[in-house]
Amino acid sequence: MDTGFIISLIVGGIMIAMILSILIPFFRKYIVRENGKINYAKTTIYLRWNVFDTVTLILAIYTIICVQGLNLLLSSGETIDNPYVQFFTNQAQVWVIVMVAYFAMRISGTIKSIKARFGDIDDVQ
Repeated sequence: MDTGFIISLIVGGIMIAMILSILIPFFRKYIVRENGKINYAKTTIYLRWNVFDTVTLILAIYTIICVQGLNLLLSSGETIDNPYVQFFTNQAQVWVIVMVAYFAMRISGTIKSIKARFGDIDDVQ
């Protein structure tokens, strides 16, 4: 592994540790669990903007900066041998995957919460 990949792994590890240090206490405090399952009717956090959504927005901006930095470097003729290209490639790839996974989980939780509070609306007229 070259320098850019190693630095990217270190930065990614630090960022994941920071995100988990915010996420775990946040979910323990605001997610209502009964018999080991989430009670979506009592959990209100899915229906409003929360701290983790702010972290995700900041992460999205960071990912856009990484992708644009990679684009700039590749347009100027740099190759994968450049440590900055290696760094931006890893960062952009990892955080896009993390954000898509979080987005799917967030949408799923929000839909389950809406269903639990308002029921199924099958007969829309």
